[in-house]
Parts: sequence; C-alpha cells; structure tokens
Amino acid sequence: MEEYVFQKKGTETAALIVAAGMSSRMGDFKPMLNIGSISIAKRVVATFQQAGVAHIVMVTGYNATALERHLAGNGIVFLRNEQYETTQMIDSVRIGLSYLKDKCDRVLFTPVDIPLFTASTVETLLSSDAPLACPAFQGKDGHPILISASLIDRLLSDTGDRGLRGALSRCDVTMALLPVDDPGILHDADTPKDFEELLRYHNSQLVRPLVTVSLAREKVFFEARTAMLLRLVDETKSVRTACSRMQMSYSSSWNLIHALESQLNYPLLTRSQGGAGGGKSELTEAGKDFLNRYEAYAAAVKESAVSLFEEYFPGL
Repeated sequence: MEEYVFQKKGTETAALIVAAGMSSRMGDFKPMLNIGSISIAKRVVATFQQAGVAHIVMVTGYNATALERHLAGNGIVFLRNEQYETTQMIDSVRIGLSYLKDKCDRVLFTPVDIPLFTASTVETLLSSDAPLACPAFQGKDGHPILISASLIDRLLSDTGDRGLRGALSRCDVTMALLPVDDPGILHDADTPKDFEELLRYHNSQLVRPLVTVSLAREKVFFEARTAMLLRLVDETKSVRTACSRMQMSYSSSWNLIHALESQLNYPLLTRSQGGAGGGKSELTEAGKDFLNRYEAYAAAVKESAVSLFEEYFPGL
C-alpha cells in the first residue's frame, strides 16, 4: 500500500530530534527551559519548520508525557525510548531512524539541546546532495547532521561504539562539511554554564512569516493537525495509536474525523472491528486524494508567503 505519512515529493527530508535524556548535568529539564519567550524544544521545532521541514519526529523518554503535552499541536510525531535510563543517545537515534527509514530520502538529526542553529543553516544542508553532511563554523562542525536514508540500515546494525559519531565514521562515507556563518550550530545546553552562554548568545527572536493553512465554511473544519492525524491513522491503521503519537485524546480525534466527513459529505476512513488481529482504520481513496491536495496547497501557500515576506521586509 502506498505510504501517506511522509509522501515523497521530489527529495523528502524529515527531521529527527532526540529528547530522551535525563538532563542530569543541567539539574533541570532542559527541553522545556525557555530561551527568550519559547522553550528550547519549541525553538528547535520552529527552526526546522521555518526552513520548510514539515515532517518532524521526536524521541522522548525522561519526563516524556510533560514534554509531549508541551509540544502537542506543533505537528510532531512522538516516539518513546522506554529504556532511557539504561541506554545511550544512539539508542534513541535508532528508534527514530527505524521509524523513518522507509518514509523519507534524508534525515536531519539533532539533539534537542542545540537550539540556536538558524533556518538558513538548515536550508544550506537541504541544498546539499551529499549523503552525509554537517554545518561547520570557523572549522568546527556542529548540528544538525544530514543523513541519507541509504545509510540508515548501516547505522541500525552498527555496534554503537563511540555513539552516533562513531557509527557515522564506519559508514564508509565522508562527512561533507558545509561552511555556515552560524555559531549557533556549536552551542549546546549540557550544563548550567552552557545554558548561560546560550542566553548570552541569543539576542532576539527570529523574524519570520508564520503561516497556518486552514479550510473553513462557517468555521474551520480542516487544518495541519487534522492532516497529521489522518496521515498517522493511515500509517498505523489505528486511530488510538495515532492519537498516542500526537498527544490527542481518542474522543477528540473521532470528533474531528466525524466533523470533517460531515463537511465533505463522503467517508474518509474505512473501519473494521474485532477479529484475531484487532480492528483497523485506513484512509479511503477519496480521503487520500483530499489529504494530498491539502498538503500540496499548504506548501504552495507557505512558499508564496516567504517570497512576499522577502519583498515587503527586505533585510529583516
């Protein structure tokens, strides 16, 4: 069956953010610490989205429920490392890569605690055709790391010695260093001293167009969050599993689906119940077509918004 979670349109890039650690050196839960007016985790997500990366996966572990609720509604797929206390970061990376390996062409990876890289840096990575690349500032390499999907199986089968960097070094592919004028690629938040440095480095919010695309009659009946729900339902074949990954209540999801079907006047899901394998839900052909059209339309609107922003606010 055709995949509709991350449907490929040219070269499709997903982002993988690992946020499963216990923040033991920081002494506080760093993904939810604020830099400026938004948290570290929200800033990383917003930067990827500003650069046009629509498909974002986050692996959570310690304090997972609080973090997932904090980010609910931001269009993120959540996966959990239930063994976060006894595993390393590379194990969380593998959880994310296992999920993504058949859903995209490339993955942009970063730990959650490197929040100040810019959208321009992400765009530089996206413009590269290297199978493995990372940004470099004044000769020092940083994050995010661009990983071709062709390398994922090798990373999943690697010994894990020396973590992700060690695994990447054993892929027999040279890491391309892409020069960027962005010291934010180097700044992490491992310790309170690191966090103080992050705050000093951060001068102001990025000015950017933030466009959301909704469809409405008398009131809104379809938006990005509903689109993600449909994508995940069709992937997992389960409304309940899709809700869990989005931190959405089961009853709310069905209310959205029923309201949408009522507005469109045709069914979006086919449902089967019971049996040895349990019930399942799948998108109808009409549902798939509607979802694809919405995603293409939303991408075109956002692209136009960026062009208009540059026209009306040059240099800002």
